[in-house]
Amino acid sequence: MTCFAIQISYDDLRSVPEHPYKPNILARDEITMLKSHFSAIWESVADAVPDHIALIQGKRRITWRDYEGRSAKLAQGLMEAGLGKHAKVGMYLYNSPEYAETNFAALKIGGVPINVNYRYLDEELFYLLENADVEALVFHRSLGNRVTRICHRLPQLKVMISVDDGAPEDDSEEPSAAIPYETLIAKNSGAARITPEGDEIYMFYTGGTTGMPKGVMYPVKDFTEFFMRGFPSMIGISPFETADQMAVTAKQLLDSNAGVVSMSGPPLMHGTGSWLGLMFPHMLGGTSVMLESRGLKPEEVWDAVDQHKIAQLVIVGDAFAKPLLRALEAEPDRWNTSSLRMMISSGAMFTTQVKRDLIEHIPELAIADVLGSTEGGMGQSIMTKDTPASETAKFLLLPTSKVLLPDGSREVTPGSGEVGMVAQSGMVPLGYYKDPKKSAGTFKEIDGKRYAFPGDMATVAADGSINLLGRGSNCINTGGEKVFPEEVEEALKLHDAVEDALVFGLDDERFGSRVAGVVSLEKAKSAAAEDIVSATRALLASYKLPKELIVVPKVPRAPNGKADYKAAQQLLMDSRGAE
Repeated sequence: MTCFAIQISYDDLRSVPEHPYKPNILARDEITMLKSHFSAIWESVADAVPDHIALIQGKRRITWRDYEGRSAKLAQGLMEAGLGKHAKVGMYLYNSPEYAETNFAALKIGGVPINVNYRYLDEELFYLLENADVEALVFHRSLGNRVTRICHRLPQLKVMISVDDGAPEDDSEEPSAAIPYETLIAKNSGAARITPEGDEIYMFYTGGTTGMPKGVMYPVKDFTEFFMRGFPSMIGISPFETADQMAVTAKQLLDSNAGVVSMSGPPLMHGTGSWLGLMFPHMLGGTSVMLESRGLKPEEVWDAVDQHKIAQLVIVGDAFAKPLLRALEAEPDRWNTSSLRMMISSGAMFTTQVKRDLIEHIPELAIADVLGSTEGGMGQSIMTKDTPASETAKFLLLPTSKVLLPDGSREVTPGSGEVGMVAQSGMVPLGYYKDPKKSAGTFKEIDGKRYAFPGDMATVAADGSINLLGRGSNCINTGGEKVFPEEVEEALKLHDAVEDALVFGLDDERFGSRVAGVVSLEKAKSAAAEDIVSATRALLASYKLPKELIVVPKVPRAPNGKADYKAAQQLLMDSRGAE
């Protein structure tokens, strides 16, 4: 669930048309001073634009009045269950209005919403809920049997709330103590609004591709202000210095028929989707559109863009972009995509040719490919029809980022070919929840300045751009040579027949590790594994080439598009047994 803290400057989007509306910011004495806190801003937005639509999923339409009201009723239920400030509220939910309402409700009480991967099975679920000290769990009924099997091991859990998603009651086996979501909403009048005190925490759990999930902690105040300053430029308006201005601007935008309409392709449990597809649009009174399907259906995405006039679409690299592109190529005249102005991707490789082809279908589209993680944003690549095509995995460093040698002694010399660690000093988290050891390894002070080192390795070109190599934790040491899987994956995907690829290391008696991988092929195309490797030989040094490669029907990835290296390795092991 790795995601990012984006920091796009509007200067980088100068070829993208500015927002048609320029907000009239009121003087400070004309507005009520608000604290920098998501819930306070959203509450003020609900007061300013109560009849505007905040959430859409399928036939469901929820106005800002109802969004805030239902969240307040849920907040009251949480407080009556004994939750208060800093209490953790787990969201074991698929994309749904209830996800957004639970997120809002937790923040309303000064609590901490906790994203929970809906793919987690019993032990994974138990680990995260225990590690996060979750006191309330809101879950979809279809996931209830997993909750039932582990809830008795969580003494800190004070309340469980079940959301009806159509699962037969006999099949779900949800805990008998669980309260139906709508029952709780119906019986409550709504919690009174509270004034944030400034010491609240926002936390997002990231699992990445290796290791146990970690809770990345931010001060809510700082995190909110980061959004206020960093995101408005994406739609062509000026950053906000005070929270008070946002509701006023939201009303002005909507009165001018220029509201923000955003949609997340990946799950909201993925930070990229939650932050850009939900939380930021709501700071400006926007509409967050959610897909009904629990897997990517390209036709559904384009139907939504067409029907709801979506302007901003969040995706995760080629795993989402390629199916979306194929749908456009198959039926180029089916959808009106003219409303779409921005496509934002993070967390996976997004190849240059796919970007070019998408822009060919949607000429006014700007594509922001962002390098970052839950621990912080580091680099970006912007492409429009009028800008030079950027190379895959090549990013411009943000002003707050640098590439340091592994020992931290100095910055990598541009053009030297030295491999270094990408570090960012912008919005640096407080640390990992309950894990001082990992916090010390990731968040370090250098020359009096605090940096985050998420683990990405890169070289720096002579022009100052960085070439991303991959995560150091995934690095394969084969005979003393270091191989970054992402670099090999990208080379494999340049083969005309290859749809997707994952590369990993296997134990080897002679070399310590050897490079291996799996690939899947484009529809209606064919290629033998050995031919793919042979074609890649012209792109990579021989020691980087996979010594074992198999073709599989589908490369395994999580719902958010993240690589599932463990499953990929198992596919290769299984193929040996089948031989």
